[in-house]
Amino acid sequence: MNDTTQIIKAGLKKRYAREKHFKFFGLLSIIISFGFLLILLFTICSKGLPAFQQTYLKLDIELNEAVLGVNKFSDQDALFSASYNKVIINSLKQNFPGITERKQKRALKNLISKSAQYELRDSVLENPELLGTQQSFWFLAKDDIDVFMKGNIDRTLPESDRRIKDYQLVWIDQLMAEGRLGKRFNTVLFSASDSREPEQAGLKGAIMGSFYTMLVTLLLSFPIGVAAAAYLEEFAPQNNRRIDLIEININNLAAVPSIVFGLLGLAVYINIFGVPRPTPLIGGSVLTLMTLPTIIIASRAAIKSVPPSLKQAAIG
Repeated sequence: MNDTTQIIKAGLKKRYAREKHFKFFGLLSIIISFGFLLILLFTICSKGLPAFQQTYLKLDIELNEAVLGVNKFSDQDALFSASYNKVIINSLKQNFPGITERKQKRALKNLISKSAQYELRDSVLENPELLGTQQSFWFLAKDDIDVFMKGNIDRTLPESDRRIKDYQLVWIDQLMAEGRLGKRFNTVLFSASDSREPEQAGLKGAIMGSFYTMLVTLLLSFPIGVAAAAYLEEFAPQNNRRIDLIEININNLAAVPSIVFGLLGLAVYINIFGVPRPTPLIGGSVLTLMTLPTIIIASRAAIKSVPPSLKQAAIG
């Protein structure tokens, strides 16, 4: 009897020791996972924070009516099509006189974004009284200048190994010394959509598209899913082949990969039914099919968990 007891105690000690080791390694794995997660989040935030700042360049623009070809009494169409790029280039040449090489002239124009002429145009359209005066404007700098200002281009590298040339470094140093080059909060990130120019690209289109897609999904999936769950749980006849087929399809849809739903939206909604192509409508319809099984199953479980006494009280 004593030998059996000792064997059992020894087995229990080994089991407890294994449990302790299992808990230790489980806790260690969780800590390591959280550590890697924190490293990932820190890396994402540290590399993404510079996107919230953008480099701007200050220019003193002389809105010469002769160069623009318009005056303050011109109509809106004439003001809209005026040569605003010319006065911007003239301002750049005044800041850096003596540049004669074609390559340097092209690089000088690339100090600021192409959006500068449109910003200047909008200012003149809003207030034609600016014509004939000299005004200071802060324009978006070109993407290469912005990358350099954020420290992502090493000026100590050989000229052939970096996108910024030596003469451009001289211009940047001069602009910074004059207080004409600096970083500001990147409002373009939230007010602009996709663009071929990196400095003009923003998230507005993606944010609005996601919002409207989720809105369409909510308006379609929630009432249909809850109504279907209530019908299947409370009103649908039992042992009915049609109802059984519906329940099988609901369970099968819950296991379908999302890529299949995407192909369904492309092939069926667009090519067969000819649904209009706006992303929120197509995306919301596909997401509705994806979320319906989850909503129906969860709603049925919630309805089933209601005690019969509460149901009878509600009926009463």
